[in-house]
Amino acid sequence: MVPLCLAATACSRAADEDTLGRVRAGGTLRVALTTANPPWNFLDGAARPVGYDVDVAREVARRIGVRRVTFIGADFASFVGGIRADRFDVVIAGQSVTAKRRREVDFSRPYALNGVAVFVRRGDRSISGVKDLAGKRVAVSEGTVQAEFARDRVRDAKVKTYRNATLVLTDLSWGRADAALVSRFQGIYLAAEKGLAITPVGPVWRTYPLSMSFRKHSPAFRHALDTAISDMIGDGTLSAISRRWLGGLDMAAELRGLPPDPAARPSARP
Repeated sequence: MVPLCLAATACSRAADEDTLGRVRAGGTLRVALTTANPPWNFLDGAARPVGYDVDVAREVARRIGVRRVTFIGADFASFVGGIRADRFDVVIAGQSVTAKRRREVDFSRPYALNGVAVFVRRGDRSISGVKDLAGKRVAVSEGTVQAEFARDRVRDAKVKTYRNATLVLTDLSWGRADAALVSRFQGIYLAAEKGLAITPVGPVWRTYPLSMSFRKHSPAFRHALDTAISDMIGDGTLSAISRRWLGGLDMAAELRGLPPDPAARPSARP
């Protein structure tokens, strides 16, 4: 008879061995992302995943001793469930750490910072920031903290949800929404790349750290991820990746000084 896990520590060790040990033994890290949130992650002309998250994922895999990376398309609404169902090993897709998510998955130290802005159609002067969103059609990606904010904190908002920021901003440009809450990087990038007649208004609404999520009770896997990210911050690798994708921004400089433990960081929820 196979003995049951008689203690929480034993179960934690088994889970951890099945995460870090399995990906090393199998030689493949399964990474979830949206494939439609440039410049963080998207598909190039040959349908290959590219972007900041993709470069970070490949470098992290190499540093934790895994030869191959398999990218799996998903969305924010399904990331947590996918981790729990073992559809992928880690989400590297611009997730923020919230108390609700931390009840179901664990997080690495931050690997990026994201600033969310209000976007409107070019020439629309009726909205100058979050304070003007009451009663408006607000477009957001489902499963994000922006979606929660729009539903819970914007009075009488008509919240429109989409699978990714590309769809959010495209519909905004077509006049099917009055405003959108998305990453400032994403909005500016997509406006330039796709010729969308949209623009950010007001200051950055909120800046919050982005972390990698994975199955709970995986301390060795978490340590391996944290070490890889810390080393990438220290040796210039993250600076080079971010300068390539984020308009010359040095993400390593932005991250220095942030507490590495997700539990020690302020909540991303507005």
